[in-house]
Amino acid sequence: MTTVVLVRHGLTHMTGPVLAGWTPGLHLDGRGQKQAAAVAERLREVPFAALVSSPLDRCLDTAGAIAAGRDVEVQVDERLGECRYGDWTGRPLKELAKDPLWKVVQNHPSAVTFPGPQGEPLRETQNRAVAAVRDWNARLGPDATWLACSHGDVIKAVVADALGLHLDQFQRIFVDPCSVTVIRYTETRPFVVRVNDTGGGVADLLPPKKKGRRKASSDAAVGGGSGA
Repeated sequence: MTTVVLVRHGLTHMTGPVLAGWTPGLHLDGRGQKQAAAVAERLREVPFAALVSSPLDRCLDTAGAIAAGRDVEVQVDERLGECRYGDWTGRPLKELAKDPLWKVVQNHPSAVTFPGPQGEPLRETQNRAVAAVRDWNARLGPDATWLACSHGDVIKAVVADALGLHLDQFQRIFVDPCSVTVIRYTETRPFVVRVNDTGGGVADLLPPKKKGRRKASSDAAVGGGSGA
């Protein structure tokens, strides 16, 4: 059972009012640095087999804070990079909300290809991100817990896939800056353990003691189970 811990990057001065996309040289601001330090402290005891990041600076800053004091170096996977928003990149969200494409993004995202030569279909964003997660799962093995630092829409797309939701439903998922989302992949299905978690302990992410380790089951707990 491979566990991936998905962490969204911390705040930048563009996060919220502006669609940052692949804007180069965009680092965490003071708020984001504090968020990254806080999530790094929350995850400090989790033994990550790999730390993998989007190539964008705001994710590298966040992943770097988590990597501090560990023997694991941050590796970059471009497939975890932000959706390529094309001509929408760098524009205020208030302005974009008046564009007819905005309603399609909200209600039928699987049909969206962002405008301009650099624009990407949202379905391709999901395809590459899910492929990256599954490739790392296969590379690291069934007992690994690893971290992927990425972006809001990318993490939402991965969660939608794990939940078996059509991409058109992914706007129902919310992912805050520096939130923790956890998915465990078994032989027959993924289990979504946490989504948009911004506080609390992470003891359930620690590996079980070898003496009491059992083979992970792919069966869901009928009735909800007794918890982790």
